[in-house]
Amino acid sequence: MSCHRDFFVYPINSFIFVALYPYRKEIFMIDWNYIVSQVATVAFDIVYFGAIIGTIVIIILDNRNPVKTMAWILILLFLPVVGLVFYIFFGRSQRRERIIGQKSYNRLLKKPMAEYLAQDCSDIPNEYIRLIQLFQHTNQAFPFEGNRVAVYTEGYTKLQSLLRELHKAKQHIHMEYYIFEDDAIGRLVRDVLIEKAAQGVEIRVIYDDVGCWHVPNRFFEEMRNAGIEVRSFLKVRFPLFTSRVNYRNHRKIVVIDGRVGFVGGMNLAERYMRGFSWGIWRDTHILLEGKAVHGLQTAFLLDWYFVDRTLITASRYFPKIEACGNTLVQTVTSEPIGPWKEIMQGLTMAISGAKKYFYIQTPYFLPTEQILAAMQAVALAGVDVRLMLPERADNRITHLGSHSYLADVLQAGVKVYFYQKGFLHSKLMVSDDMLSTVGSTNVDFRSFEHNFEVNAFMYDMNTALEMKEIFLQDQRESTQIFLKNWVKRSWRQKAAESVVRLLAPLL
Repeated sequence: MSCHRDFFVYPINSFIFVALYPYRKEIFMIDWNYIVSQVATVAFDIVYFGAIIGTIVIIILDNRNPVKTMAWILILLFLPVVGLVFYIFFGRSQRRERIIGQKSYNRLLKKPMAEYLAQDCSDIPNEYIRLIQLFQHTNQAFPFEGNRVAVYTEGYTKLQSLLRELHKAKQHIHMEYYIFEDDAIGRLVRDVLIEKAAQGVEIRVIYDDVGCWHVPNRFFEEMRNAGIEVRSFLKVRFPLFTSRVNYRNHRKIVVIDGRVGFVGGMNLAERYMRGFSWGIWRDTHILLEGKAVHGLQTAFLLDWYFVDRTLITASRYFPKIEACGNTLVQTVTSEPIGPWKEIMQGLTMAISGAKKYFYIQTPYFLPTEQILAAMQAVALAGVDVRLMLPERADNRITHLGSHSYLADVLQAGVKVYFYQKGFLHSKLMVSDDMLSTVGSTNVDFRSFEHNFEVNAFMYDMNTALEMKEIFLQDQRESTQIFLKNWVKRSWRQKAAESVVRLLAPLL
């Protein structure tokens, strides 16, 4: 800087404003770089905090479950950047609208409804009439009598049965899985489908796009090239990454010639056969033979309409079936875009209606308030409620969240067991030697509120007793957890569980 009397020259890249006064000259300098940076900072803060506050307002006005609303608000307040990103990807609600128009839906239901109305329905147990009517009114799930049920508790027997029935197929095969792995098991089933397609069998396959994200496209292209119709469910691709990633088709459905069907918890992957290095994979799947397959067929064709916009209602997909067993079965579905939480509501009613016992197997236990309250209420009333979880799970976060709820049910008198032999992935429930259900639904927020799920509800003593014996056999391979020991966990463990519990509605 140089100085000459009252005049100063500053060697800086700023605009110099000279004001002349009678006795001196004042120099005012404006640093535009500084001003721009300050304006940018203020603008960013306005946009940033505006986005956070605006998102919170949207969540509140959406009138969601208060627990879920508070979970999102806490995340946005304490982890704003992470919370905003997660909300954009996973939090936005889908418009709750019908997958299919009522007129088209009625066409799809015409044949199953005719079969249902032709029954005398004499086998419906009185104590479950309200539950059956709930499913009919909310889900159009017809109770079909005269079905045969075969239960599989490990992957090899289920795979053998599936391959045997696939080889028998004469007219069509409909297959829907959350995971269709490109491994020895997936390729084996794929090759059988290709072989049947070459014999003229009509084949349709639906796979979930997120569940099969890492599966190379050539795996499915080989089936397409063989004449198999293959569709992905809610395809997700960057940069068009939307909340649809949060709504996944978790169903496992196979329908063969409209007469034989499979439903349960097992996907098509090697791990369902061999398990892990630390234990077996314990799961439950069932074969249905009889009119109940109409329910599985309806569920598949509705999903096919969703992915292909083709309505299939031909009567050959709903053949006339004679009674081949004694089990009354309802096939119940639930999805995030409908007005009701059908399976959650049904389980709440079933638990509340239990008189003697209610046994539950689930890999993840992040219950909604309705399910938790129902379990506590009946346990406090003296009903024998038992909950079985894996001691070690495939997802540490959800496992921690599950543990956070155990003190709540233990205090009410629920008996809790940790399965020791491996990973318990079974979704089996049985009650009072009459009601049992197997399907794809976990006892957690994701299954009840975000996923497309399917369960078979069975009303039959022999089937219920078989399911009960399966549970009791697994109980022999389990360790019972007692409240007095459970509360002695370290404070670090309890703190981690409590933090995850805050996020339970979002997991």
